[in-house]
Formats: sequence, C-alpha cells, structure tokens
Amino acid sequence: MRASRAFARPPRHPWPTRGWLGLLLVAVFWPLNWALPGLRTHWAFFPLWLGYALTVDAIAYTRRGTSLYARSRAGYAALFVVSAPVWWLFEALNARLGNWEYVGADAFSPAAYAFWATLSFSTVMPAVFGTAEMLAGLTRGFPRWRRGPRVRLGPRGLGWMFVAGGLMLAALWRWPRWCFPLLWVSLYFLVEPWNAWRGHRTLLDWLREGDWRPIVALWSGVLVTAFFWEMWNVRSYPKWVYHVPYLNGMHIFEMPLAGYGGYLPFALELFALYHAVAGLAGRGRTAFVARALVPPDEPLP
Repeated sequence: MRASRAFARPPRHPWPTRGWLGLLLVAVFWPLNWALPGLRTHWAFFPLWLGYALTVDAIAYTRRGTSLYARSRAGYAALFVVSAPVWWLFEALNARLGNWEYVGADAFSPAAYAFWATLSFSTVMPAVFGTAEMLAGLTRGFPRWRRGPRVRLGPRGLGWMFVAGGLMLAALWRWPRWCFPLLWVSLYFLVEPWNAWRGHRTLLDWLREGDWRPIVALWSGVLVTAFFWEMWNVRSYPKWVYHVPYLNGMHIFEMPLAGYGGYLPFALELFALYHAVAGLAGRGRTAFVARALVPPDEPLP
C-alpha cells in the first residue's frame, strides 16, 4: 500500500478553456503561415506563438494544478510586456555581431517593422517559461537533479562573476567574429550577480544547495521551444537566417547544429533578466516564474 501511494500519479486537473483556444490558434495559423504566398509571418507569428504558449500552459495546469496563467493572469500578461524589450536587447547586440538577419524585413517601414517585431518578441518568455513548467510537470520536477554539485559564491565570487561578464561583453564587441558565442553567456554573468546583490531571486538560490532542477527545467524548456522556433521559421516569410562564423555547419532547419547550444545559457539569461526587471518593479523575490521550475507544493529558497 505504501509503495502504491509513493508511486501514484498526481491527480489530473480538467483541461482549461485557454488550452482549447491555444490548440485552435496553432491549428489555424500554422497552416496559414506555411501555405499563404508573400508576406504573412509578420501577422501570423504572434497568434501562432500565443497558441503555443496557451497550449503548454494548459498542459502544465492539467499535470500540476497550477501554471503561469493560473497563478496570475496579470503576471502572465506582464511576461509578454517584459519579453519584448529583453529580446530587443539581443537585437541591439546583434547589430554589432550580425549573426542573424530577417529576410523580408526591407518590405516594412521602420515604424511598421518596430511594431510587428515587438509583437513577435513578446512571446519569447511566455513560451520558454511555460514549456519549462510543462516539462517539469511531466517529469514531476526532474527529481534526479535535486542533489548535484553545490555552487556557493560569496561577495568576492559574485564580484568576479560580474567582472567576467563585463569582460566577455567587451570581447564580443571588440572581436565579434571570434567571440560572438559569448553573447549567450555574458549577460547572465552580469545580471545574476546584480540580482543577488539587490536581493532579487536568482538561480544561485538553488545551486548553493546543489539543486539543479530549475536549470534542467529551463534547459529542457528552451530546447523544446527552440525546435518549434526553428521548425516554424523554415517555411515562414519574413524569416530569420543565420550567419555564424566557423560553426556554420550541419543545419537543423536554418540553425547550425552548434547554435542550439547557445539556447542553454540563453534560458538562464531570460530568467535573470526577468527577475532584474521584476526587481526594479519591486517584485524581485516573486515566486511567479520560480514556481514553474520545481514541484508546486515545495518551499522556494
């Protein structure tokens, strides 16, 4: 009897209405995005990815009884608001690096391009964090990663981490051809110590106890999201293409195989940047996103 209880599946919760809406949006806008001629992705991208985000949120809810949307509709809407300027930051750095460009962007005026791009960029955080929570629910929180190497950084360690982030950012700006991979690491090394100094939530809160589950959840979530990003992009227009020095081989869709490795630290940067913004808004210790990465009934550090 004890064993059966220990391994019993968690109770399922009813499929929410937003899940049906998400599936409908994907079913409608995926074919439209791939089948229509000419410019169409600029208006099809947001509803397609809104559908994706609502679908993974619904799956997470049925497995866990909670989700980003269920915890706070206002917080869920705020993810879209925070996501857009965060991705514009990467776009600004890419203006120096030139690692990707948008085919078809020249068909838009600067104002129109800014509007459609901002709308599309707003879906990044809801998609990644929602997928991470969905996968954490399917695996009951990645329990095997609860006891791993401990990473404990005191004031000096945080200082060196911040300095390393600044040096990496300077290097990729000075030598973009050779140092461009540092884009996907440098911002995390800069922002995470700043969050720790300000008392905002950080991934280091878990790592100091050797708990790697939040990182594994983020990595899993971003890789699944990346698959759909790249797969849906391949037959889109406008679309993005990559210009990656010395790693531009073995493509999966438009992305070189090595480029998928950049998604892993990118997920950590998203977490850090979200909590930096939340901290500036007075909600630096918010449990809203952090709750997505561990079992819902577990205390947060």
